[in-house]
Amino acid sequence: MSVVHEESRIEHALEEERAFIHTLGGYTFETAGARLVTHERIAVPRFNFIQDVRVSADRQSGFFERALDHYFQRALRPEVRARQPTLPHIDRTLTSLGFKLREEAHELLLATAVDPGTGPASPVVREARPSDLDVVVDFWVGARERDEFRRSVQVAWERPNPEEELVPLLADGARGPIAAALVHTHRGLTGVHAVATQPAARGQGAASALVRAALARSIPAGRLVAMHSDSPRLTARLRLLGFQTVRTYGVYELPRNAELALPTGGAMSPPRWRPPRRTR
Repeated sequence: MSVVHEESRIEHALEEERAFIHTLGGYTFETAGARLVTHERIAVPRFNFIQDVRVSADRQSGFFERALDHYFQRALRPEVRARQPTLPHIDRTLTSLGFKLREEAHELLLATAVDPGTGPASPVVREARPSDLDVVVDFWVGARERDEFRRSVQVAWERPNPEEELVPLLADGARGPIAAALVHTHRGLTGVHAVATQPAARGQGAASALVRAALARSIPAGRLVAMHSDSPRLTARLRLLGFQTVRTYGVYELPRNAELALPTGGAMSPPRWRPPRRTR
């Protein structure tokens, strides 16, 4: 595969991730150096992150000032994703601003939807029904974001935009759903997002079975599929299902007790530019 083709696939996958946030009520502000993915009503880093930071040392001060001010004015704590290996000037600047590099990297993985073989008979994986909406939502959010997230999922599920589809999947165990995921398609690429398992059912292969079923039945054969991983354990399991890591990011995040404000820049100075005066 050519480098240009591979980059095109990666950009398409990053676009799908942004579109997933958009269809749930968020938006993206694009500026030179990165894209600022934002959801003002769901104040969690998974919905508020600076995607794929690429900024030169000579322009980083202005970039980070604009980018962080965008989130801090909205009382949001963003993740900052910098492509690895992280450029030293980006690492130094984020560290000086109070961000900490998370131990686990963020990986973007791609696969092609094909039947990966016969999986275990249990759990049973199915598309969620409208009556399952509350069950679906409870896999991911707490009480604070629940109502907003529920409305967003319901709207995207029942009234999708053109070239877009959102389908919740559930894996049923003996006593009801034990795993869930949101399968989102945007312009011909499908992302499997928010794979989650009930605590009592973890380690039993439910999440792997759910992804396997999505690749085999819920997604048309031959379609490009994207997944995101913040865990080496998850990445290893996805590779067994045919996924390959195509991009790795270092993730910088603020400690929970960090103040959402930029350091002061010293004494105020007069403006360096003034509008031209009309001559008489």
